[in-house]
Amino acid sequence: MKHRQLLRRYCELLAASPVSVTSLREPDELWELHVEDSLTALEVIETAPASLVDVGSGGGAPGIPLAIELEVAPVLLEATGRKARFLEQLLAELELPGEVLAERSEDAAAGACRDRFELATARALAPPPVALELCLPLVQPGGRLVLWTGLFDGQELAVVAEMLAARVARSVVTGEGRQLVVVEKLAATPERFPRRPGMAGKRPLGSLPSGA
Repeated sequence: MKHRQLLRRYCELLAASPVSVTSLREPDELWELHVEDSLTALEVIETAPASLVDVGSGGGAPGIPLAIELEVAPVLLEATGRKARFLEQLLAELELPGEVLAERSEDAAAGACRDRFELATARALAPPPVALELCLPLVQPGGRLVLWTGLFDGQELAVVAEMLAARVARSVVTGEGRQLVVVEKLAATPERFPRRPGMAGKRPLGSLPSGA
């Protein structure tokens, strides 16, 4: 199928899903939220990555729309079992190459996925400082994280990025109170990260001294 046909089919599968991955059922609303919003990242991605991980993939956005447009096999990381199984069905129905990992990002980054991916994406995953800790350990040095977010404290995020061997490269406004943040990974993940599962949310790095 052509890209647009695949993206339309993706929305149809979301609308028919028995799994609670979206509250929307109207095709136009699904297209706007799950396709158009995902593809805003094309402006900052610029060139297709060799590898892509979508963290907290849920219903497959932004990972699946970007994988279709960029023609890259995604790794969809989703800790909730029923959602992970739905993502596997989506890849099969769309005949897309890719892989679903049903585990937490902290566990994935402590194993074979550590410093692995050229591009990581995350939308509605967690507050920005928390999302950085959950995602950046998966990104290879020289790679990037694209984060969908609302308003954020730029100074705090810069500090967290530095702790994770990265830097905030740019942010792009995509709508009222909405923006994309691009974070570049500068070096391998420091040995003490990721912290054990759940710690990123309980004790966000931005609230800790840099040596904590």
